[in-house]
Amino acid sequence: MTAIEIRKVTAHIGAQVSGVDIGKPLDEETVTALRDALNAHKALVFDDVDLDDAGQQAFARHFGALTTAHPTVPAVEGAPNVLPVDSERGRANHWHTDVTFVLNPPQASTLRSITIPPYGGETLIANAAAAYRDLPEPLRALADTLWAEHTNDYDYAVPDEAVDEEQARQRAQFTSITYRTAHPVVRVHPLTGERGLFIGGFAQRIVGLSTGESRKLLDLFQSYVTRPENILRWRWSPNQLVLFDNRITQHYAIDNYDGRPRRLNRVTVAGDVPVGIEGKESYSIAGDASHYTPVAVAA
Repeated sequence: MTAIEIRKVTAHIGAQVSGVDIGKPLDEETVTALRDALNAHKALVFDDVDLDDAGQQAFARHFGALTTAHPTVPAVEGAPNVLPVDSERGRANHWHTDVTFVLNPPQASTLRSITIPPYGGETLIANAAAAYRDLPEPLRALADTLWAEHTNDYDYAVPDEAVDEEQARQRAQFTSITYRTAHPVVRVHPLTGERGLFIGGFAQRIVGLSTGESRKLLDLFQSYVTRPENILRWRWSPNQLVLFDNRITQHYAIDNYDGRPRRLNRVTVAGDVPVGIEGKESYSIAGDASHYTPVAVAA
């Protein structure tokens, strides 16, 4: 094992990693060290990486089996596990955790910079465990009891009249299979035992509450996730890779680059079924995602 250096970027989330070439096969000690760093910092940044799509997939496989690119959105041609996060194919400028509308969302995501605009285009990543710890005790006690329905079938708060033909096509593709899954609002991380708010943009309704009541509560909890103190704001450079723990973070791609080309390639690692504080597992309401992801043993 080489000497890995971990340098914190902020107090609550993010670290830069040096001293390891992630373009080469990694030994077990190195993978364990990276997993420990990911558990501690939630998001890891690797600079000057020499990776193509195959190399990004090989790196991600150190942490488990891969998902395909997405349940409904096409992959990079010839690379079924790689999703192009391309500004020309839509913009994820809303807070979310990746693919929480399926039963077992990815445990980890990797993003690799391909085309970077000359300004803007940062990715925000928020620590959902810090958000949970920030909650006043009465709100923590309430959150512990709640479940939320996550779905891909909603309008991302964009009014129909603001959607052009291409955006309508992309939306139709994204929702071509409707998924609905109930997850605990407070998820227990299987490796660290930390509790984190497991909500984000795909969480549309609190089980047992009306849409209006749900929105008020979800907005309240979400305001703790997106406190500036809990956020890493990452300005991309060429040849970077960011690995983040999808079980206990949310992220947001800022649309602040005047429509210039921006592309990252994403590869995600298959995840386990979320578990709430009482040990109850998430359950599917609609949609079969077995073509997208195996169910991983918690790791």
